[in-house]
Amino acid sequence: MSLRETDPRRKRDPQTLVEEGTLDFTLGDLPSAVRKINDALVADPNFFPAHHALAEIYFSARDLPKALDSAKKAHELQPGDIHINTSLSRIYMEMGDKPQAEHFGAQARMLGWKDELKNPPPGKG
Repeated sequence: MSLRETDPRRKRDPQTLVEEGTLDFTLGDLPSAVRKINDALVADPNFFPAHHALAEIYFSARDLPKALDSAKKAHELQPGDIHINTSLSRIYMEMGDKPQAEHFGAQARMLGWKDELKNPPPGKG
């Protein structure tokens, strides 16, 4: 365990835990990644980035039921987030639920269009 991991201030910061967990996952340490992100949820059970990160980690690990559970929790917190709608679409597609996949895919597209109307790309507005 590194000195950084034993610093109690860092354990209470959900954002830092999610960032470290994401790095661990990228480096191939799934158990450490899940542990750190779950620690972030202990610190803040409604921390959207932690739920979304778990959804993506579980999806990548092909644990679709856990990915779906985490994605649904994230969606409850921020239903207007384009990324979680995309994640839900991908998860449902992998689970074979095409109607749900299409629903969340359409939601993501609408959110993208809405954002583009508010913030047109340079030269388009």
